[in-house]
Amino acid sequence: MEIKPTALPDVLLIKPQVWSDARGFFLETWNEKEFELAGLDVHFRQDNHSRSIRNVVRGLHYQLTRPQGKLVRCTRGAIFDVAVDLRHSSPNFARWIGVELTETNYEMLWIPPGFGHGFQVLSADADVSYKASELYDVDSDRVVRWNDPQLAINWPLRDAAILSRKDASAPLMASAQLYG
Repeated sequence: MEIKPTALPDVLLIKPQVWSDARGFFLETWNEKEFELAGLDVHFRQDNHSRSIRNVVRGLHYQLTRPQGKLVRCTRGAIFDVAVDLRHSSPNFARWIGVELTETNYEMLWIPPGFGHGFQVLSADADVSYKASELYDVDSDRVVRWNDPQLAINWPLRDAAILSRKDASAPLMASAQLYG
């Protein structure tokens, strides 16, 4: 497993080793020892899986009092995956990183606690699976508007976004409850 830093400190791009032959392929999607060797002591408490159609944007989601670290991968199709630093105390506050995760590049994105997360589906549909370091907590659940001008995220399909009611009515970052 190759664990590479991104332009946003603490967010990591993970490239698993893939063994392929005529039968198909095999890869490890999680290896506690490899993460520990990279300096990450992470224990996952929940796995999530979603399927969405092209142009769907989910996010930017986070939990305020029970922040989740997320290990995100796209198991079918292609997505543009985004992590935003929502920690006021961070020198990288309001910076974001976006990467394309696909069923064929097998890459995963580690998004640590304190970050907002969202993605946009680039293919006809996509399955997204992620491990979370905390359980979902409805009372702690928060969202920042996906197209907040302050963030200026370069979404690939910006004019065609399909949103949930919750995401469509999300506050701008300036008025959202964020991390200290």
